[in-house]
Amino acid sequence: MTDPLQRDIAWLTDRLSEVEGEDLASSLARLRAAVGEPDPRRRPDLSVFSDEEIGRLLTHLAVGFHLRNKAEQHHIVRVNRAREVAATADRPRVESIGEACRALAASGFDAASIEALVARLDIQPTLTAHPTEARRRSVIRKQARLGELLSVLEPPARTAAERESAASEARRLLGLLLATDEIRTQRLDVSDEVRTGVHHLSGTIWDAVPQLHRDLRDAIRSVWGVTVEAPAFLRYRSWIGGDRDGNPRVTAAFTRETLAAMRAAALEGHLRDLTLVGSELSISDKRVPILPELAEAVAADDALVPLDPAKARHLGHEPIRRRVHQICARLAAGSIDGAGLVAELELVRRAVRHAGLAEVADEGRLADASIRARTFGLHLATLDIRQHSRVHEAAVGELLARAGVHAGYAALAPADRTALLRRDLAGSRPLLARGAEVSAATRELLDSLEAVREAVEREPASIGSFIVSMAHDASDVLEVLVLLREAGLWTIDGGVVECPIDVAPLFETVEDLEQAVPVLESLFADPVYAAHLDARGRFQEVMLGYSDSNKDGGYVASTWRLQVAQDRIARACRAHGATLRFFHGRGGTVARGGGRASRAILAAPEASRNGRIRFTEQGEVISFRYAMPALARRHLEQIVSAMLLATGTATAARETADPLAEPMESIAARSRGKYRALVDDPRFWPVFVGRSPVLLIGELPIASRPVSRGGGDLDFDGLRAIPWVFAWTQLRVNVPGWYGLGTAFDEAFAADPALVARFRDAYTAGGWFRPLIDNAQQEMARARLAVAGWYLLDGGSGEGCSDGEALFEALRDEYARAERVILAITGQGAILDNNPVIQRSIEERNPDTDLINALQVELLARWRASDDATRPLRAGLAMLSVNALAAAMQSTG
Repeated sequence: MTDPLQRDIAWLTDRLSEVEGEDLASSLARLRAAVGEPDPRRRPDLSVFSDEEIGRLLTHLAVGFHLRNKAEQHHIVRVNRAREVAATADRPRVESIGEACRALAASGFDAASIEALVARLDIQPTLTAHPTEARRRSVIRKQARLGELLSVLEPPARTAAERESAASEARRLLGLLLATDEIRTQRLDVSDEVRTGVHHLSGTIWDAVPQLHRDLRDAIRSVWGVTVEAPAFLRYRSWIGGDRDGNPRVTAAFTRETLAAMRAAALEGHLRDLTLVGSELSISDKRVPILPELAEAVAADDALVPLDPAKARHLGHEPIRRRVHQICARLAAGSIDGAGLVAELELVRRAVRHAGLAEVADEGRLADASIRARTFGLHLATLDIRQHSRVHEAAVGELLARAGVHAGYAALAPADRTALLRRDLAGSRPLLARGAEVSAATRELLDSLEAVREAVEREPASIGSFIVSMAHDASDVLEVLVLLREAGLWTIDGGVVECPIDVAPLFETVEDLEQAVPVLESLFADPVYAAHLDARGRFQEVMLGYSDSNKDGGYVASTWRLQVAQDRIARACRAHGATLRFFHGRGGTVARGGGRASRAILAAPEASRNGRIRFTEQGEVISFRYAMPALARRHLEQIVSAMLLATGTATAARETADPLAEPMESIAARSRGKYRALVDDPRFWPVFVGRSPVLLIGELPIASRPVSRGGGDLDFDGLRAIPWVFAWTQLRVNVPGWYGLGTAFDEAFAADPALVARFRDAYTAGGWFRPLIDNAQQEMARARLAVAGWYLLDGGSGEGCSDGEALFEALRDEYARAERVILAITGQGAILDNNPVIQRSIEERNPDTDLINALQVELLARWRASDDATRPLRAGLAMLSVNALAAAMQSTG
């Protein structure tokens, strides 16, 4: 077998077969024969399979896909490694930092220009705990080890004993996997999510960051011949333990616990690093000169923090190593903050350079420790706070009423609310005394802000932004300032504001994206908010919601409105002298802004390319991108490369109107109309809830956050975007990633045939339009309408459903129109011809994925027909099928 990926998959699946035995193979053969080639109007008859047999088959199929996924991860690392080995200084690896630097140099960048550009970079991935990782940590660890065992197949050749040892360990791990519950017995709580986030931050991310700095420094040195020490251009944020929107389980106590856990992990990491640095810096004052500044610092600390006498004697002539030990002692005692740690490590580096060991100071463990101190501080990742605007409105209304300012705040029009808040904020006092009696919900909110205040006082970098979900108007932002004032985090005196954190509105729906600029301009014109902005250095963060805008308006309308909003918001902020950073609320799937982050960065409007960016990374995306050090490095390398190119090539003079703007406005409106006609049809929701596994998805114990924002009965408006997308993925339709595109473009092309050539040229040219089409065709390629018919046409009931028939026909017709449009625009012969690797992977996955769908349809039918005795068991099996499909499709939400 010459294909190394297929070799790896075969080796893992052979070990699985050895563990499972012939009985399972026989059941699998019967299942394949029963399913055959999918026919939407002929649901496979699986009545002869017992519940127990279905459970064994699902476990086998799920494990098989996990093995394939792990093999593909290792293959990606293998391919990237081969490309890196083949790269040269003149022909760097594609999408590498070196390639970006070469391109910038070719465009006229000199050494001073690249140094100025690097100084502007501000890249902040943000980890979230959104429920998109279906696997348990114990399962992930076993799968990771199985992936590592694939190295036995790589050169150099291994002995027979080594090969058998690897095979034996693989069988043991697979046996344990088959005996391990795939689904957690308990829903995750916030503490579990915090531990997962800390695991990634203190593991592969901790290891990858210094490598990115080295990659950038080496590329600049190779291209321009100068050495540039970059600032901490890559820093991490987290929502885990801070995101309260719709999650009552994130309390003030959990926020404190989160901050303490991240601080403890950062301290442990720095102490581990410094122990290695100290063991390396055996520099004697009898052999090299010692920087006087360091000698003075050592002497001063000797009096304050004396070392153990035996250790002091051992370090008698090694003052640099002695200083490292003193830093460790101060870290352990809690007598140094993040800024102090950075300053101390820079002092040690100056001392090492003074000793004539510049390369030791700038290239090795000491340099890495300095980079990590600047990146992670003593907080590991900066924590954001997020809450829904309606919660702020209720709390502020209560405070105003109790203080006798206004009894009916919530009933006021938005403009009147804004005026009232402005007048109140101009005063210098809080509305109520700290600890005053308020409702439980308001008390929890104020207690959370108290935890924020404590954290900021201890470590300023530990808290970042206050995100306002569903920001509809200026009052939604000003309400947060009132709440911050109550907690002592916002003060005004003589028109001068002091505030240690940023307030960022989150524009989520299509309407909110359209109104974002008027809302921001209203805030900028407000004297109180202008003073707040001055306090924050004229810095404004704006978050864009990809998930809810897609769920609200469909794929094309959401994508276009986000593109337009970025351009308009960037120009508005510039006009008002505000420095902008966009925070992109992207999910894992195309429907929620997923796909390759580097491609999205390069597709952003030029007005928005200012070197600053934030973006969310969620659940399964985190597990994939940070599963291995090499994957983490490549992911971050592509982002840094794209940011260098996007920022370096943005030219204000070229910021002209988008030539596609006029037709796209019409196309976006058509697409939204088609999408809303689907979801607003009164026949739609009962079929979707009754035939899809969406209710089971809500029961999966994969996160602490509820599936619905509002509680109560599940409806379209209350259902979160993640389970919405997750359910469509399970149905094998992926509606949120393409529906409406076919009708919108088809009608536009019929009205103006010349548009076909314009959009074909736009696709060829790249820019934002190419990802719109390519992401849609990828989702369409992953769809399987023949399988969707099993759910919609009879749903396992054995009886036809006219409403399901209508939905199925609508999906099939729109798919056909979208396929024709995409092929006309791209010039391809078939969907995804431009990406044969993914096309082949989908084709190889489809047969076994179809089997899981067939089993799921059967289980859903049995579950619905169950009595009280059998219902829990069948619900568990159906949820197992949800997990298995998530593995097969490599996607949840």
